This record gives sequence, structure tokens and C-alpha cells, in this order.
Amino acid sequence: MNKKDTVVFDLDGTLLDTLEDLKNSVNYAMRHFDYPERTLDEVRRFVGNGIMLLIQRAIPGGKDDPNFEEAFALFKEHYGKHCNDTTKPYEGIMELLHILKEHNIKIAIVSNKADFAVKELNEIYFKGMISVAIGEKESEGIRKKPAPDTVREALKELGSTAESSVYVGDSDVDIETARNSGMDEILCDWGFRGEEFLKEHGAKIIIKKPEEILTFIGVD
Repeated sequence: MNKKDTVVFDLDGTLLDTLEDLKNSVNYAMRHFDYPERTLDEVRRFVGNGIMLLIQRAIPGGKDDPNFEEAFALFKEHYGKHCNDTTKPYEGIMELLHILKEHNIKIAIVSNKADFAVKELNEIYFKGMISVAIGEKESEGIRKKPAPDTVREALKELGSTAESSVYVGDSDVDIETARNSGMDEILCDWGFRGEEFLKEHGAKIIIKKPEEILTFIGVD
């Protein structure tokens, strides 16, 4: 991998451990209709393609369930109030971001999480370190990952090119996103999918600690 001047991060499962809060908001919606609650492992498998698909996978009848729209609205309402109850950065992430900033590496977040939540969590945890944070905005005609739209928007805001950037994520969606965007990718095994899953989906570079990113992008 050539030296890079920009790192684009996925959010959930990459920078932040958000799983418990997502599970709690899913189950808030499920309880409203007396549907079975979902376990942490189930929610782990359901995330990665945006919150609409998360609820579609969680609700018994899927998108055809007569309560789908109301369940989706309940989830969004609850998560908007509780997206930071137990969420926290993964070990080593804050140290990594400080080093990147010290070396003038540009940083962005691109996520399939709702745009309001991405911006709120970025403000809480990474204010002053990450200037561009983009979530799911399909209602504005911007396709979510693995389409390259949101990544390209982030690169444009940063004044970066795909060739000078690397994409860091934790899922098969992230692998596809990086390749659709013409970027090199680094996958982390501490997220929602794990090393074996990532290897099965063609990941070439898998790291176990955030600091390993530095070596691949040419930061001493």
C-alpha cells in the first residue's frame, strides 16, 4: 500500500462499540408489539446495511410486517435519545486518531447509520479530530454503502482523492464500499464480523489493533 494522506473510517464496529445501544433500541420497538426480543449476537448479524434493514431483519414479518413502519419509527425515536447510553470507542482508537492528527492525516467517518446519529456521536467523541462525518442520506438521493456515493462526498469535502486514501471498516459491506470507491481497504477484526468472516469475504489486510493502521499508511 502506498503512503496515504487520508483515512476514511466506518463508525459502528470500527471506531465505536455501539452494539448494546442498538440492541436496546431494537428491543424497545419489539416489546411495543409483544414480538420476541433480539439477542446481542442477532443484532450483531443484522447491522451494517443501515437502520431500515436492521429493523427489517429484526421484526418477525420483515418489511411486509404490518407493524414495520411504526416499529422503524419507534426504533429511530428511542435510538435518537439513547444512542450514547453504553457506546464507547474501542481500545486504542483515541490514541490512533491523535497520532493521525499530529501527522496531518485527514480523517472522515462514512457510515450507514442514520446521518443525525453519526453527526451526534462524532460531536461527542471526536470533536476537533474528525471534521467530516456522513451517515445514511438516501432520502436525499445519495445511495448508502456499499455504493461509493457517501465516500466520494467525504473525499470531496476533505479535498482528497481515492488513490491517496484508505478505507477502514469491519464488514463485508466495507470491503465492497472500498472497492466500489477505488480505494485500498483495511479491515479490523475487533468489530461486528470477526477475522474468519472477513477472510471468507476476501479481505486482504486484517488488523487486530488500531495502531497497525499507521504502518500501512506510511506513518512512522
